[in-house]
Amino acid sequence: MRQHIDKNIQSNYSRKRLIRGQAISKKRYLDVSRIDYQLVSSALLNKGMAFTKAERDAFDLHGLIPPKIGTLSEQRDRVYRAFKSKSTDLERYIYLRDVQESNETLFFSFITEYLDEVLPIIYTPTVGLGCQQFSYIYRRPRGLFISYPLRNKMDQMLNNKRFKDVEIIVVSDGERILGLGDQGAGGMGIPIGKLALYSACAGIHPRRTLPILLDVGTDNPSLINDPIYVGWQHERIRGKKYYDFIDQFVKAVKKRFPHMLIQWEDFAKSNATTILERYKDEICTFNDDVQGTASVVLATLLAAIKTSKIALKDHRIVIAGAGSAGCGIGRLILDIMSKNNISNVEALENFYFYDQSGLLTQKTPNILDFQKQFCTPLDRVKDWKVKDKTSISFLEIVDNVKPTVLIGVTGQAGLFSKEVISSMAGNVKRPIIFPLSNPNTCAEATPENIMKWTNEKALIGTGSPFKPIEKKGKPFRVDQTNNSYIFPGMGLGIIAVGAKKITDSMFLKAAETLASMSPSKSDPHANLLPPITDSYKISYKIAMAVAKEAIRCGLAQEMTSEEIREKVRHKMWKPVYRPYKRKKES
Repeated sequence: MRQHIDKNIQSNYSRKRLIRGQAISKKRYLDVSRIDYQLVSSALLNKGMAFTKAERDAFDLHGLIPPKIGTLSEQRDRVYRAFKSKSTDLERYIYLRDVQESNETLFFSFITEYLDEVLPIIYTPTVGLGCQQFSYIYRRPRGLFISYPLRNKMDQMLNNKRFKDVEIIVVSDGERILGLGDQGAGGMGIPIGKLALYSACAGIHPRRTLPILLDVGTDNPSLINDPIYVGWQHERIRGKKYYDFIDQFVKAVKKRFPHMLIQWEDFAKSNATTILERYKDEICTFNDDVQGTASVVLATLLAAIKTSKIALKDHRIVIAGAGSAGCGIGRLILDIMSKNNISNVEALENFYFYDQSGLLTQKTPNILDFQKQFCTPLDRVKDWKVKDKTSISFLEIVDNVKPTVLIGVTGQAGLFSKEVISSMAGNVKRPIIFPLSNPNTCAEATPENIMKWTNEKALIGTGSPFKPIEKKGKPFRVDQTNNSYIFPGMGLGIIAVGAKKITDSMFLKAAETLASMSPSKSDPHANLLPPITDSYKISYKIAMAVAKEAIRCGLAQEMTSEEIREKVRHKMWKPVYRPYKRKKES
């Protein structure tokens, strides 16, 4: 993968060795105070068999590790052999978590080298299995579990000296893990996985990241009744108690880390939007399910729209799933339309949302605040041919709207049926179809079926990784609209310039930057997204764009483009072993 790194970044790596996110120019070694077993048991410092003879002498390591002196490359090969020997993806997930807990440099060197193979294991879909089995595969502590009964000990937990360098927190309460529902404390697998991608895709040192699980109980009866479950076996705290707990957490983080970036993950839809709205203007924060998803979907959509040769204002968009993710996608599409001088009124005429009760209209019961702008006026459907106008089915929406874009975030497998896809394909030359629900078992349709039902005309983006499909008789990579294209670069740019807050315009810039890298720009038959193996280059470019936008918005200190470049590079760590010298006792 390293051959894909931006030349400017490569030259920077050769000029300056990077450790813990800080550039080291003259000092070629690291002072280490730990010795013998303390050293080899530290995941951040352990080199395994790559300790040199001099280091083994200095740190009393002889006998604790085999006598052969190896290299990082040899260690990666050993890990790869073991990885490939596992019979299931869950076994591969468990194995890689063990590698991470024993030697983080090796872990990140391995996953950056084999990112395309490893991403589906450390992230979706296998991370979902990891969350479901979390209590059974739990090995060693990582991150923080802040449970409701221990809420008054938050300050003490966060004040641990191990967290002094942390700049990014990913936090979940485990209630809506992927399409799998309430996983309680097992939801910790998501923050761990997301932060691994910050390091693998954007080079942020793992020492600067902290996964947190807010354990407010679970409404999953199988967990409450399971004696092996590691979390608080209590029904979920709701209402005022819940939001007071969240507020206490945010205040504790601000007290300990005044300039922290907090990323919210896999909260229930009503909580996700409420928390984001409550804190977005108070702290540096974003919700990846709402904003990160919207950004990568918009990037893929912009590339597809250019290929479709239909003007943005003329696209008819149906979004299946009117939760926080679906409405977040809708809002960011509205933002890009506004930027292209399309009025909000005109743009909304081409949006149609579907939820579990049918077409989202002004008469849909229990409408949430963030859904209101996407309710279809009843007079717009008065001439539709439907069985029941109080509950318009998904197929009826597609038949009447004749959409050019179909986006699914429902978690409802098979919603994009042959009948639905065929109806859409009969009315548009290049249908844009994004079944985004994950894991794969929850996808609204498979890429293979979409290709078959559209006679290979569709432009496809999926939420989960799928094997290559056949297109014009040749294997074709399926574009995964994976948030890992966006959030690592977002975080990198934000912490590089110390942005005080995060705006929708930053996510818009991230989307436009990713779209500008689409292979389909030069070949309409090529992929909509660049390969994920280009992640360092992608994250670097997104970080630059986001950092400049933060400065434009007055949310970061003024600086030149060259100064921004230096700050971004300064944060990009490379997983290589540095020489150690034993720190002299004072």
